[in-house]
Order: sequence, then structure tokens, then C-alpha cells
Amino acid sequence: MKTFLKITLLVTALLLPALAQAAKNILVFGDSLSAGYGIARDDSWVNLLQLELKKSHPQFEVVNASISGETTSGGLRRIGKAMQEHHPVLVILELGANDGLRGGTIAEMEKNLDRIIEQVQQAHARILLLGLQLPPNYGLDYTRQFRALYPRLSRKHDIALVPFMLQDIPPEQFQADNLHPNAEAQPRIMQRVLKSLLPLLR
Repeated sequence: MKTFLKITLLVTALLLPALAQAAKNILVFGDSLSAGYGIARDDSWVNLLQLELKKSHPQFEVVNASISGETTSGGLRRIGKAMQEHHPVLVILELGANDGLRGGTIAEMEKNLDRIIEQVQQAHARILLLGLQLPPNYGLDYTRQFRALYPRLSRKHDIALVPFMLQDIPPEQFQADNLHPNAEAQPRIMQRVLKSLLPLLR
């Protein structure tokens, strides 16, 4: 009996560091805006966020599961596996831009994001939702509906929101496609996300 108890205690002691580390993951789950499209990985706002948290909140580890070109339907297919693999305490959710640029229906986007948020909350993880906007050339009515989606989801699920993650990024800090911020813009994006993230880490 004593031998069994010793073994149990030893196994527990060995597992605790790994479990503690897993319990402090912050999962960034987005598309090219979070994957660092067109810039060096080290320059991306997600990497800058990790460097900042290492100084101020070293118990947290940022895991980037963002994929360029990802849609809300693709994110819905991936979220379960990502949650099981990384066991995050918090998810930074940034999806919808590609749906909007392809003219996807707002109702379908909302349904997909609803289900993603529900799966994250069922895993008892907090959520920071990053709001997005479309260029005006996609039509006034559609762009208004798209912009209103993120505050509505925030209210519905009682989750934190960054109203527009690219707010105040000047035109010269976008890449040639006028859609993706360049390396110069990344610190500003990181600071905007960090401001809303910090209260969730307390």
C-alpha cells in the first residue's frame, strides 16, 4: 500500500507542471490577420503579445492556431480539436473577414461564430472577440450588418470585445492589397488587443 501511494504521489508530482502549463494557454484562433500574412512571424501582433506577456504575465503562453484564408465554417470544424489539444484558459477569436470578403451571409457567419463560442464556453475558457469591418465598396447595408455582428455576439454571450481590431491603422501601414496591415502596424494592433485582454487575465 505504501509503495502504491508513493508511486501515485510521484506520478502526480510529474504531471502537475504539465497540467499547470496547459491550463495557462491563450489560444489565438483567427485568419490571416492573426497568422501574420505577408510579414515576418516575429513581427506579428500575436508574437508581440507573447513577448509582452512574458514580461508582465509570464504564467501565460500564447498559442497561435490562426490560418490564412480561414472562414467561420472552417474555424467551426477546427475549434474542437484545437480546444482538446491546447486546453486554453482563454481564446482570442478573430474570424469573419474572409466570409465577408466573399459575400457570405451574415446569418451563416453568426451561426458559425455562435457555435464556436459555445464550444469554447463549454470548455470553461474565457473569450476575447476581435471585431472586424469591411471596406465600404462591399455595399453600405452589408457592411453595416457585418459591423453590427460582433457587438451583438458580445452581448448575446456576455464576452469581451475589441470593437475593431484595425482601428486607427493609417492607410500607409497596410500592405499592397489594402487589406493586411504591414509590420509597422502590428505593435498598435497588439496594444489594442492587450488593453482588452488584461482584465481577463486577473
